[in-house]
Amino acid sequence: MKPTLIAFALLLTSSLAFAADAAPGKPGGLPPGANDAKAVLEKSTRHGEWVKIEVPGEKTPVNSYVVYPESKEKAPVVIVIQEIFGLTDWIRGVADQLAADGFIAIAPDLLSGHGKDGGGTDTFEPGAVTRAVSGLPADEVIARLNAVRAYGLKQPSANGKSASIGFCWGGGKSFAFAAAQPDLNAAVVYYGTPPAKDALTKVKAPVAGFYGGNDARVTSTVEPTTASMKELGKTYEPHVLEGAGHGFLRQQDGQNGANMKATQEAWPATIKFLREHTK
Repeated sequence: MKPTLIAFALLLTSSLAFAADAAPGKPGGLPPGANDAKAVLEKSTRHGEWVKIEVPGEKTPVNSYVVYPESKEKAPVVIVIQEIFGLTDWIRGVADQLAADGFIAIAPDLLSGHGKDGGGTDTFEPGAVTRAVSGLPADEVIARLNAVRAYGLKQPSANGKSASIGFCWGGGKSFAFAAAQPDLNAAVVYYGTPPAKDALTKVKAPVAGFYGGNDARVTSTVEPTTASMKELGKTYEPHVLEGAGHGFLRQQDGQNGANMKATQEAWPATIKFLREHTK
């Protein structure tokens, strides 16, 4: 075989091996993109189930998707906070990957009770979900996240540690939850905006943020937030991924390869951060 063909074969083998290692649904893999989430969920070997979580003071329980890791050890609980699109297959796919990486992942449908006949995300007409999510009362969201966290920590397989991760609208809510829940162990923000500075004073958990370099609407908040968190003596670890756009983890095929590159950098850093603070 000619040297050039040998080099090409080695490169192809290496690329295929990397793709297999980074496959969605595998330990050490990546969450699926939006187009692949449903298929990944259908093939998942992990135990995923729907539960209804009671919220103190509310009549409607929060319909939530819970995925458990395949592990002999007790695991941390990670609350997966939806985008402005509600609780989708993609968010459930992220939860499944978190379980593959060793966490009890709970994705609540924060539109529970707000839809048709008291339903949630799946009962809304196309286009109406974003308006409904945007209109959710902040106090209700925090109360529901607190209830979901309490439910998770009561599971026999939970290790007593908890974290939140959110995307877009949910990224902002993950940051806000860190300000509202003093016993949270870590918070991850994907391309979400921070709470006001007076709320930042209440943050106790370390916060990691992942942002697209081509998402100035959100990424322009990183520098002032970094300064404020430093001034307040808080832990904030921002990562700006060059060339990536808003929603890069969901839209992995976007921005001419930059979104996938950002995903490959951001997700391992996310898992490392969560593991460090939820041991």
